[in-house]
Amino acid sequence: MARKFLYAVIILIVLFTIGAGLLYYFQKELMKLALVPGESFAGGPATPAQRYKNADMWFARPDIPGNPALWTPANFKPGDKRPAAVFFIHPTSYIDRAHWNAPLDDPRANQYARVFLKGQASAFNEIGDVWAPRYRQATFGAFLTSQADAEKALDFAYRDVLAAFDEFLAEVGPDRPIVLAGHSQGALHLERLLRERVAGKPLANRIVAAYVVGWPISKTADLPVLGLPECTAADQAGCILSWQSYAEPADPSQVLDVYDATTGFDGQPRKDTAMVCTNPITGTANGTAEAKDNLGTLVPTKALDTAMLAIPGVPAACTGRGLLSIGTPIDLGGYVLPGNNYHVFDYSLFWANVRRDVMRRYQAKWGATPAPAGK
Repeated sequence: MARKFLYAVIILIVLFTIGAGLLYYFQKELMKLALVPGESFAGGPATPAQRYKNADMWFARPDIPGNPALWTPANFKPGDKRPAAVFFIHPTSYIDRAHWNAPLDDPRANQYARVFLKGQASAFNEIGDVWAPRYRQATFGAFLTSQADAEKALDFAYRDVLAAFDEFLAEVGPDRPIVLAGHSQGALHLERLLRERVAGKPLANRIVAAYVVGWPISKTADLPVLGLPECTAADQAGCILSWQSYAEPADPSQVLDVYDATTGFDGQPRKDTAMVCTNPITGTANGTAEAKDNLGTLVPTKALDTAMLAIPGVPAACTGRGLLSIGTPIDLGGYVLPGNNYHVFDYSLFWANVRRDVMRRYQAKWGATPAPAGK
């Protein structure tokens, strides 16, 4: 009986190994089957700018209850006086293949969007009032295919973001300093906002900084078109920060393969070009920092309803073509992507340092602000 059991175990191991190999080589195809919509892009009604006058079109804005961007870990609190206004575009939270774009009332997508705002946009609630719009985001599957429908879905999502941004500008007035921030799909839309609404416009003079996080920016093929320079110093205002977090050993091939096959905003190929890498601990370009300099990494609960701040957090170093290495992998409760990609945690890994970073950049241009709330 023991021998038969051993044989059975060996057979299962072999089958598992074969299956794992197939999954490795065909994971992109399998993900496409599971996540790319089968229907053609249908679009929907355009969202007029005035629709965003309604509070129910926002996850976060100063006058709504239950604002997830006002969450803070223990010993921190939102700023008492928030001199800036923050426009934050949340990442993809819709993974259904039923539609190319998320319905605004999808309960699961909205739940995850609020979770993302707690762990990401909350880093800015000391320096400014956070505005984060609901938008008909492109589904996750749109990033797994080159179908024309995927591009249409992203363009459709951007139109909502643009309408929200125009209303945001009208609400905050003509002089208030502005922080722009986003993650993943939100960062992609933010790049377009920079090109269309900031580059070469008077608005550029009001930008504290633009946090284009979790999305690659080519230094040569993208950055010159975005209208703001790369942040190279910690006390520099009016500039762009960007990073993509990996633990070691890192395998960024899934990102770099796509990146290298695309064309930059200036029409030139991105292949083999270096990416913007800001070290969020030092606030400098291509920087290196030890864990002791990380003021705190957010560690979420299993239910993702709250998080504690682990001090010190992880180290960080810009490596290779512009990826941010956090060294040895750490347990943040799952959601680490293949290749030791900590994409989901790009903000939360450096939550306290981002909080300090944006305050420092504001002070560099607009002077002193009230004493930081909490730590």
